[in-house]
Amino acid sequence: MQRLSTPEIILALDVDTIESAADFVDKLYPKIKIFKVGSYLFTAYGPQIIEMLRQRGAEVFLDLKYFDIPNTVAQAVSAAVRQKVKMLTLHISGGKEMIEAAVDAAGTQAEALKLARPLLIGVTVLTSQKAGQSEVLKLARLGLACGLDGVVCSVAEAAVLRSKIKKSFVIVTPGIRADNSAKDDQKRTATAGQAVKAGSNFLVIGRPILKADNPIAKTEEFLGDLYGAGN
Repeated sequence: MQRLSTPEIILALDVDTIESAADFVDKLYPKIKIFKVGSYLFTAYGPQIIEMLRQRGAEVFLDLKYFDIPNTVAQAVSAAVRQKVKMLTLHISGGKEMIEAAVDAAGTQAEALKLARPLLIGVTVLTSQKAGQSEVLKLARLGLACGLDGVVCSVAEAAVLRSKIKKSFVIVTPGIRADNSAKDDQKRTATAGQAVKAGSNFLVIGRPILKADNPIAKTEEFLGDLYGAGN
């Protein structure tokens, strides 16, 4: 598993066009080095959006949340490895066989192409949904036992997972907001500082930066909160 030194911000490119995505990357890279490509943008542009990011030196968090029969997910993960993404997501609720097929496929494809294997991150419960900590803990344990590198969870669960699971793993936390910003459709939100203190490694931020009057200044504000919490 890849080791992490300091927490990082991932910008969620939840925009309508590849031109808009490229504009945000040009403004914010390398302050932000990793950009999330979700189902909307990938459906519209496919591998073209990944190539655009890689041409600019950025890394890709492919957030397609794979959930299907084991063979289909394994093939999708193999394709993602060939796209040289840094991270990708799959639903832990897909079960043991699906997760293990994904892990095996990622390792086999990366070795065959002599590429770094992407981090495989399991989705526990979406931050737009309500969830009990016991449910998230159960899913996280299952995913990690099957070979995943980490999990997606809110700050509300991150500290619990760190205390209950005695092994090294990655936590990706969406729903990051400033103190005075709207939650939008997220039910479990937190500040960057709170996420870092809870044990998160990657903080996914979208609308608070995308909709800011000055995205560069807003990014610097979040980075200040993040690095301040890490000291």
